[in-house]
Amino acid sequence: MTHARPLGADEATFIAAARSGDTAQFALITERYRRELQVHCYRMLANYEDAQDLTQETFLRAWHKRESFRGHAALRTWLHRIATNACLDFLDRRDDRTPLPGAEVRYLQPYPDRMLPEDPQESVVARETIELAFIVAVQHLPPRQRAAFILRDILGWPASTAAGALELTVSSVTSALQRARVTMRAQLPGRRLDWRSPAVHELSKEERGVVQAYIDAHERNDLDGLTALLRDDLRFAMLPGQTTVTTTAGDAVDGWVSGGLFRRGHDDWRGVVTTVNRMPAAGLYLRTPGDPEHRLFAVAVLHVDGGKIAELTGFDAAGKPWLGLPAAL
Repeated sequence: MTHARPLGADEATFIAAARSGDTAQFALITERYRRELQVHCYRMLANYEDAQDLTQETFLRAWHKRESFRGHAALRTWLHRIATNACLDFLDRRDDRTPLPGAEVRYLQPYPDRMLPEDPQESVVARETIELAFIVAVQHLPPRQRAAFILRDILGWPASTAAGALELTVSSVTSALQRARVTMRAQLPGRRLDWRSPAVHELSKEERGVVQAYIDAHERNDLDGLTALLRDDLRFAMLPGQTTVTTTAGDAVDGWVSGGLFRRGHDDWRGVVTTVNRMPAAGLYLRTPGDPEHRLFAVAVLHVDGGKIAELTGFDAAGKPWLGLPAAL
């Protein structure tokens, strides 16, 4: 049989492993795609732990379907197709987790940068498509519309390939994509909307400086300094549980203090500069009375604009070793 495309090395190795039932070789070849598949599942689900589970589910499905692979499409494309449908099945089972328009994404988790593909440009992981604001916006798309948007506008698949993966007509995929773009533009006003453009992946000097100043203010319990770092139209949320609000800098800090932070027992801070979702972040460590060590308390993910913090999303970080931060300092 003549293939529609040249058979690449990965495809040939995969087919040989599938025919011989060589599980070790199968695992070796598919493992190369783990990180990019996990990012793909994360975009679909917005939850790091679910993305891990669905990536493993993808490999299990690929093993069971191994004999159906003939190399007509790239192995990467075939695996992404399986991952997409595994995520859709998951979302169908958990439709209560799909947020309504305007609702919070309660299951949102940060994504550790150390688990991103090593070559982001090659793997189509641009900074804008892993940022928290982008991930949240995607969750407000219905599942199949979400999948069409990711396959077409993020992975850059042709309409016919996306339609085949989703078992839809080309016109249905095109219509879903158009509706998704409208929603994304409404969810991300003022943000760059060219999802596939290359982006800078390192923290700028300004971003690093703001994160360090944010940590220094915590360590000194400098509430005035902390207030000065925040914009007066700050968007803030502490997840899980708290709805995103737009607040003034002073009201934000007053709210944190009234909630118990920076008071006795919650005033001995240390911090480390880090990144998650390719965004500047601070790992915050708190030492409570009687404890000899500072324990990982939260990760504050920041969007810096004009030298100030425009958005701050805090996550409970205790018990999450996958973030790659030490549990204690």
